[in-house]
Amino acid sequence: MAKPVGPACNLRCTYCFYREKQVFFPESRNTRMSEAVLEAYIRKFITAQPGPEVSFEWQGGEPTLAGLDFFRRAVELQSKYGQGSKITNSLQTNGTLLDDEWCAFLAANHFLVGLSLDGPPELHDAFRVDAGGGTTSGRVISAFHRLCRHGAEVNILACVNRETSRYPLEVYRFFRDEGVRFIQFIPIVEREPGPGAKNPGLHLAGPDEESGNVTSWSVEPEAYGEFLVRIFEEWVQNDVGQTFVMNFEWALGLFAGAGPGVCYLAPRCGRNLILEHNGDVFSCDHFMYPQYRLGNILRDNLPDMVESSFQTRFGRAKEKTLPNVCRACEYLFACRGGCPKHRFASTFDNESGLNYLCPAFKIFYQAVAPIMESMIELLRKGIPVQQIMDTKKKIWKDIGVRPPKSQRL
Repeated sequence: MAKPVGPACNLRCTYCFYREKQVFFPESRNTRMSEAVLEAYIRKFITAQPGPEVSFEWQGGEPTLAGLDFFRRAVELQSKYGQGSKITNSLQTNGTLLDDEWCAFLAANHFLVGLSLDGPPELHDAFRVDAGGGTTSGRVISAFHRLCRHGAEVNILACVNRETSRYPLEVYRFFRDEGVRFIQFIPIVEREPGPGAKNPGLHLAGPDEESGNVTSWSVEPEAYGEFLVRIFEEWVQNDVGQTFVMNFEWALGLFAGAGPGVCYLAPRCGRNLILEHNGDVFSCDHFMYPQYRLGNILRDNLPDMVESSFQTRFGRAKEKTLPNVCRACEYLFACRGGCPKHRFASTFDNESGLNYLCPAFKIFYQAVAPIMESMIELLRKGIPVQQIMDTKKKIWKDIGVRPPKSQRL
C-alpha cells in the first residue's frame, strides 16, 4: 500500500492509529510524495510483479490530500511502465474531499474506492470529526451517492468500536437502506502505552510493547462477535446475493477450502508492505515503526526488501508463535491467529500470543458454521446460494439459532 501523503489527514478521528506516526518524519514539512518517489515506486512495483495483473493500493492518512493531479500523474506513469500488464487501482478515503471532478476521474479510471463510513450519523460522528471538531457524516454520505452517480465502484469500510458494536442491526440496515452493496467491518483495537514505552511521543502502544489496557473506545471481543452474528442472521434471511459483507464472503471461502481473502486470515504475514511518502518501505501498515523499516524505494530493490531475511522472519513469526490452544482449535483454518497486532492476550494457562479478538472469532464461526456448510452444499450442486434464504426457517429450527432482534439507538 502506498501512502502519498503519509500520515497527514484532514480529519481527527478518535481511534486513528496512523496520524500520530508523523513524529517519525520530523524532517517532512510537506508529506506529499515527490515525483521521483512516485515514478520509482510505479516502475519498480510493476517490474517486480510475477503475473500479468498489477494492483496498486493508495491509502493514508487521507490520500486525496495529494490532489487530483497527483493521481492523474500516477495513471500516466502506470500506462508508461505497464508493459501490457493489467493495472488496477484502489483508493481508501474518508470521502470528505470528493467532488464531482474527483468522482468522474475515479470512475473513468476504474478505481475501487474504499469509503470510510461507520454507520448512521449519530454513530459515525461520535468518533469521526474534522479538524475543527465538526461532524463529517453528511459529507461522507453525499460522497457515496456522488460516486454511485458517476458509476464508480464503492466499498464501505465500517470501523466497529465499542459504541457501534452495540447497534449491529441499526448499522447494517442503515447501509442497506442507503443502497450500499459492499461492506467490510473492521474491528478497532488499540492499547494505551505502558511503563517503559518504546516510542515516546505516541499515544498508542506499538505491537512489540508490553502494555496496559486497551483504549476506552476499543471494541470488546464478545461484543464484536455478537455484532457480526446479529448482522449475519439478518443478512442470511434477507440479503444473500444482494448485499455483500466481505467478512461473510471471506468466511464462506475459508469454509469451502479457498484461500484467505485478506491478509490477517492468512497463515503467514509479510506480503503486504507499505510505502511511505518519502519512499521508505515498512513491513506492514500496523508495524510502521523504525525497527520495521526495510529500505527505501529510491535506493533499494523492491524484491530484495520483500524477500529479506528480516521480512521473511516477520512473516513466518505469525505461524511459529501460535499458542498451543490455537494449534488445537477447530477454527484455526479460518482465523489463523488473526492479525499479529492484536495478539497481546494470554491463554487460560498463561501462554502469550493469543489474539485479543479470539472470543469474537469463536462466537462468529460457531454461529455461522452450519449455514456456511449449507451454502457450500448448494454451490456444489450448482444451486444459486440465494436459495439459502428460502430454507432459512428450517435451518434456524434445526440449529437452534435465535432470529435477529431489532435494536434502537
